[in-house]
Amino acid sequence: MSPIAAFLKAALRSPLLPFWLVIALLPFGRSAELGTFLCLLGVVLLFVRHPSALREHAGARLLLWLLAAYVGAALFSAFDSLAPGKSWGTVAALLRYAPLGLYACFAVRREDKLQALYQAVAVVLALWALDAWMQILTGWSLAGHAEPERITGIFGASNPKLGPSLSVLAPFALWAAQRRWGIRGVLLAFALLLGPVLMSGSRAAWLCYALVALVFAWRIAGSALRFIALAGALIVALLLAGGVAWKTSERFQLRMDRTLHALSGPDQSLDTALTGRLDIWRTSVAMIEAHPINGVGVRAYRYAYPSYAPSNDHFVVSDEACGPGEGACHAHQWVLEVLTETGVLGLLCWLGAIVLALMAWRRVGPVARERAFPATLALGTMLFPLNTHLAFYSAWWGLLFAWLLGLWCAALYVHPSPKGADA
Repeated sequence: MSPIAAFLKAALRSPLLPFWLVIALLPFGRSAELGTFLCLLGVVLLFVRHPSALREHAGARLLLWLLAAYVGAALFSAFDSLAPGKSWGTVAALLRYAPLGLYACFAVRREDKLQALYQAVAVVLALWALDAWMQILTGWSLAGHAEPERITGIFGASNPKLGPSLSVLAPFALWAAQRRWGIRGVLLAFALLLGPVLMSGSRAAWLCYALVALVFAWRIAGSALRFIALAGALIVALLLAGGVAWKTSERFQLRMDRTLHALSGPDQSLDTALTGRLDIWRTSVAMIEAHPINGVGVRAYRYAYPSYAPSNDHFVVSDEACGPGEGACHAHQWVLEVLTETGVLGLLCWLGAIVLALMAWRRVGPVARERAFPATLALGTMLFPLNTHLAFYSAWWGLLFAWLLGLWCAALYVHPSPKGADA
């Protein structure tokens, strides 16, 4: 049997495959739910064979507590939602994240399995980046022609999620490159992902990727002076890459010109630079004031928006609304999303979960924290509050969030690999 055939056979038989499929199929919409369904089957079989398995895994119990806060916030909001059908349907759909995360906790029990999964995710990101580079250079990717204003790569022209996905998952690629080739590998992986992230046109992705780069610089430096030097070099590299993209790419130039409107002073310019985010955030504040306890209902934001926005609001009168009679799709910032859709009760659930997660992270010790570093950084980048965000209760971004949460809980409590084990 050839080495490639042996590798494929081993990959298809790996217990990591169902969980990895979620990321591998992420660009293809609902196809990623195949991995979720397979994880559900795996968890059902596990508990049929080992009914007491949950008591033996601290990571699985931590996951259920964190998901209880995430789903509980949505549940509290559904009772008097302004769109009850949408809210209750969302609450029911969120329950699928429990078997997804539990599968990760029980399939990734050893350090070699964890490292194998990290590397498998890095391979997926490399393929996405190479496809995006092909689209940058030729205008075409495996998913077709590029959009006029941004590079979308394998995600397709109508799905501008390449930048957010690459930037949030970048820690896995940088970790794998560092493990295999050291600092040179990190620099190579950084450059490979930098072009697609910049050309994706997502300013939230730019900030996420900069955060990932700074954390890796601190990790590599080992001292404050070396970190300052590395951070300075990163800033220069980003400025050079941005300058080249600005001069050579009309897509990037249009995005930067819009961003620079924010520097011209008036609110209207800032709102233009933020693609209408100021209008969205003002309307979000009005929703919070009207429904402070448990919000307008999870995923009911778009239906409530016209009632709280001015009559001439951009998202009400233009064709950029999510649907007829609707407004903006979500709050574009996770704290505002939680407050508008689930209220103060929901935000308390989220804050309680964050405190619980931080306590667990501190309690496991430095070795476990080191093992979980890529997943920790990915989650931290995703939740960084001083940024704009996709909707955490949406089917797509919520799935990625739950996937990372399950992997993080698994990574904190993996056992050391037996001697001779090869990831």
